[in-house]
Amino acid sequence: MEDAAAIHELIAIRDTAVLGAPDMTLEDVADELVEPGFDRDKDGWLAHDAGGGLDGWAWACSNGDSDLVDVQVIVRPGVEGLAARLWPRVLRRAREQGAARGHARITLHLGVYRADQGKQAEAKEQGFEPGTSFHRMRIDHQGAEAGPAAVTAEPPAGLTLRTGESEDVRRAAHLVHQRAFTEHFGFVPVGYDVWYERRQASSATDWSQLTLAYLDGHPAALLIGNNQFVPDQDCGYVDTLAVLPDYRGRGLGRFLLRHAFAADAARGREGTILHVDSNNTTPALGLYESAGMRAVMAIDVWRRDLPV
Repeated sequence: MEDAAAIHELIAIRDTAVLGAPDMTLEDVADELVEPGFDRDKDGWLAHDAGGGLDGWAWACSNGDSDLVDVQVIVRPGVEGLAARLWPRVLRRAREQGAARGHARITLHLGVYRADQGKQAEAKEQGFEPGTSFHRMRIDHQGAEAGPAAVTAEPPAGLTLRTGESEDVRRAAHLVHQRAFTEHFGFVPVGYDVWYERRQASSATDWSQLTLAYLDGHPAALLIGNNQFVPDQDCGYVDTLAVLPDYRGRGLGRFLLRHAFAADAARGREGTILHVDSNNTTPALGLYESAGMRAVMAIDVWRRDLPV
């Protein structure tokens, strides 16, 4: 964990070279290092120069018991040849993780900023192909671009809301999340204990920002907000917005989205941010745009299949 500050500095330098500003905070890096399932003794590598400065950070993190492994290699701009030395270690560890879980093949996912042409070329060299794209959406609650975000939508008939401070609500929310995301890109089902542990391990988690919507007494939709974007952008973050298939088309998603906007505005946040898969099984992108959100960044997920 004492390496978190050096890793963050390296990532910030890379992000600034690509995006013009850092896109991760020190808290984000620390949260990644304590991610359940990530073994700091086996799953990550630091590459230092002769003077002890950090030039590279690479990792492979398995996703539960599935065949999916998230990977990344980050190298200080201007350092030549290091990525080529780190990738074999990452791929070897990913294969080991797949073998340990009994898989004959694994699927690797690599996140790449759309603006990072150098990383795109590197992904191609390593045999990755584009899988899907996530758009970072934002709406402002203050300033010239602010819309009527503090105004909630009219609630659907029969709607009641409960927040996530109690375990019974969290368990019901977990079931809604698992059922609603079954067909989404990269989704891996997990049990409640793992689901809870992952969120509890994150410094951004605020269980009061989990809202479970009941329609006529039945759990129907879910909103999970957190504080991930508060330290650097003073924005709320919609981590999860899910509506069960049987309850779609009744305005629940739009209502919960407006509910999140109003809550963030009441907290004094400058805006609200979320990420949406452009290949989502539901027309989520159109919903967010119609609610006044705008795309501020694109992040592509590249994928590669490997035999174990």
